Amino acid sequence: MIAKEQDAAAIEWTPAPRDRDPGVYNGGLRYLVAGEVRGWKGTNCDVLSPVHERAGAELEPRNLGKFALLSADAAKEAVEAAAKAYDAGRGEWPTAGVTDRIRCVETFLKRMEEKRIEAGRLLCWEIGKTWEDSLAEYDRTVAYGRDTVAALKNLDRDASRFALNSGFLAQIRRSPYGVALCMGPYNYPFNETFTTLLPALIMGNTVIVKLPRLGMLCNLPLLEAFAQSFPPGVVNIIGGDGATVVTPIIQSGKVDLLAFIGSPKVANILKKAHPKANRLRCILGLGAKNPAVVLPDADMEPTVREIVAGALTFNGQRCTALKIIFVHRPMAEKFVSAVCEAVNALPRGMPFMDKTFLTPLPEMREVERISEYVADALAKGARVRNAGGGKSDHTYFHPAVVYPVKKGMRLWEEEQFGPIVAIAPYDEPDEALDYLAESPYGQQASIFGKDPKATGRLVDAMVNQVCRVNVNSQCRRGPDTYPFGGRKDSAEGTLSITDALRVFSIRTIVAAKETPENVALVREIIRGRHSRFLNTDYLF
Repeated sequence: MIAKEQDAAAIEWTPAPRDRDPGVYNGGLRYLVAGEVRGWKGTNCDVLSPVHERAGAELEPRNLGKFALLSADAAKEAVEAAAKAYDAGRGEWPTAGVTDRIRCVETFLKRMEEKRIEAGRLLCWEIGKTWEDSLAEYDRTVAYGRDTVAALKNLDRDASRFALNSGFLAQIRRSPYGVALCMGPYNYPFNETFTTLLPALIMGNTVIVKLPRLGMLCNLPLLEAFAQSFPPGVVNIIGGDGATVVTPIIQSGKVDLLAFIGSPKVANILKKAHPKANRLRCILGLGAKNPAVVLPDADMEPTVREIVAGALTFNGQRCTALKIIFVHRPMAEKFVSAVCEAVNALPRGMPFMDKTFLTPLPEMREVERISEYVADALAKGARVRNAGGGKSDHTYFHPAVVYPVKKGMRLWEEEQFGPIVAIAPYDEPDEALDYLAESPYGQQASIFGKDPKATGRLVDAMVNQVCRVNVNSQCRRGPDTYPFGGRKDSAEGTLSITDALRVFSIRTIVAAKETPENVALVREIIRGRHSRFLNTDYLF
């Protein structure tokens, strides 16, 4: 039995094809401040890939290069550069017209496309994301940028008219907030970072980007593209230990917007560090414990397929992953067996190989962390039901199907953020609704079933607990035109292409009494193009 389990969890550490091997990246000791790509000669750290390679009889992680651990002084330079570029709203960027800002963003996106393969290789090797998904994330990010441009054109067109009401004429447009600090996560270091960075920029804010510790190198090939596309100080990109570089930026009081995707604990620390917290607008993507409820009449085959994909895509390292599955008790054994078969049939291997689904985790600490969840569940009465589940080989952790999960286990209460399919039995659907109501999280949920009465009842209860209910499908973020948010401890602010433009700006009005003199004054301002805010131009 032990040999069978080991075989079921085995992974082949295959050498990479030459065209998908990044080699050693030599650009890691760089950062961008005040429009200048600077070299760093201070403290640094090796970037070790989760991909291991043969070194004689042993397997060792590939060293991808080094990244800079910037100092607090370097971080202060970044926030000073952003504040100077904003210049209390009088800087070149916040006063630029919409056409000018769009032109800069479009120029950057063209340059970004040129770095697709180089950045994709680094992303694949840095965090173990499959080759197809690495390129897809990059392409999706570029597409998000282009869709953001189109959405801003629509927004600006709607704002180009003057309003007349109660003896006042007015124009209402959206203005930037000021200096934004954007911090994306390691699991989507392009897409999740850029879905805050790009709308913050295009709305006229100046930005500091703190790159994630994992997934840092893949962003660095874009430093020159940022420097060449935007005025100095508008975009500043740094890396390093969060406590060292982020704390002085927040404590400076010069950050007006915080866009952070990570844990609620860290978000609360950052908010409290700001000397004037009431002036800090926060856009936060935090934890999630998205449940799925499988009703008795659910169609088994497509339900299992959706749940396995929802729980284990990118090894379950997604906030939108399905984290706990509620199954009607009489069908639980059949369902668990089907899930185990589907999980162990998933192709596994190196992230750079074609048609790979399961890959190594980003680092050994993640393997150890996920193993602790399994050990806790086993100690409290659950079992790993699939052959090889929970076994590891260096940075590879074979997904564990754990059943029955119950209250008191960490898997019941905490977001595992990794390759564990946690299954809990229920007798009545209200047990799952009670779980959702008691949970500190409120991002999404999924329902699988065919009965319209039972499904509709769950929908009506869930929409008051989460921000998206998925019927007969896994949880997900996209399409990017749909709102993406969360209740309770899962999020602050709503993101989508249009929502993001609004959340990174504020409605501002210029109004005047409707007298002949004021009408003439406003008309002359517009005709003479004496103001970028007051105008009736719009973009097609």
